[in-house]
Amino acid sequence: MQDIFLKSIIDSDEAPIVVCDRDHTVVYMNPAAKVRYHIDLTGKSIKACHNAKSNEKIDAVIDWFLKSPTNNKVFTSRNDKENKDVYMIALRDERGELIGYYEKHEYRNCETAPLYNFV
Repeated sequence: MQDIFLKSIIDSDEAPIVVCDRDHTVVYMNPAAKVRYHIDLTGKSIKACHNAKSNEKIDAVIDWFLKSPTNNKVFTSRNDKENKDVYMIALRDERGELIGYYEKHEYRNCETAPLYNFV
């Protein structure tokens, strides 16, 4: 039952979420990611979508994640046009072992909608 709630949280996020395993295979893309990237990469290597320099950076982040169970978040880019920061986040099992990672987009625009606007 827990998986239904987690999937619902990820699917309702307006930011793209691409989840990869340790082998860089995309295991899940939320609907926002499929719209943003215009493709479903599930089952494919995320490295096939990046150039050599980006893949080196991905490998460096994974190496850092593996050094300590407290190494879990790396700032990877800033997009001023969209006013967002992008991070790679480690995914760990109950023992703290690295099982994968995902890209997290954090938008910095202040909300302008009225509070509790149900319309």
